[in-house]
Amino acid sequence: MKIIIASLFLVIALSSAAQRENRHKKFDKEKMEKYLPAITRSLGGSFQQFDGLNGRVANLPQYKQLKDYAATLGLGWFKEQNRFISEAGITIGSSMSGDRDEKSSTIRYIGFNADLGYDLLKSEKITLYPLVGLGFQKYQAIFYKDNSVVNFNDVLTSPAVQNSISSVKFTNGFLVYRAGLGIAFKSPKYPGNSIRLYR
Repeated sequence: MKIIIASLFLVIALSSAAQRENRHKKFDKEKMEKYLPAITRSLGGSFQQFDGLNGRVANLPQYKQLKDYAATLGLGWFKEQNRFISEAGITIGSSMSGDRDEKSSTIRYIGFNADLGYDLLKSEKITLYPLVGLGFQKYQAIFYKDNSVVNFNDVLTSPAVQNSISSVKFTNGFLVYRAGLGIAFKSPKYPGNSIRLYR
């Protein structure tokens, strides 16, 4: 039985090696770039005011007001064809200011967007395009209390103490519209690489 199986594998291997012509089409990178979108990555910041929440927290000494800035990371895709531009992405952000054991607060969010635009310039190096789109954003604000002086045994045995040191969370999600102007600086030598700015 082993001889029969070895002979079958040998026949398959020899028939494969005997193929002189490559039946597969040659990979064409330039052709693929015409149809596949470019993957985008972003690193930035977001500045927003939370006057409503901060106004309420100002009268409660156990809570700290929210920061008005957040660091952001984004991942998406960008496609330009016949000067029409489509893009979509996901963005996450955080003020990175919360400490569970101290009086502090943090804001974090996640957002999704899909935009359309049109390239105003016929240039291989610069793309200037107005854009419009829709998106969804979900925010979460967390207020932590100072629990550094709370006895650990009291936390284990008393539900009242557990509730007194627990954080307070507010969540809100909403649809957004987007309108702005984008500019991309492209390298003719490396068409897949570019730097994009939005406003």
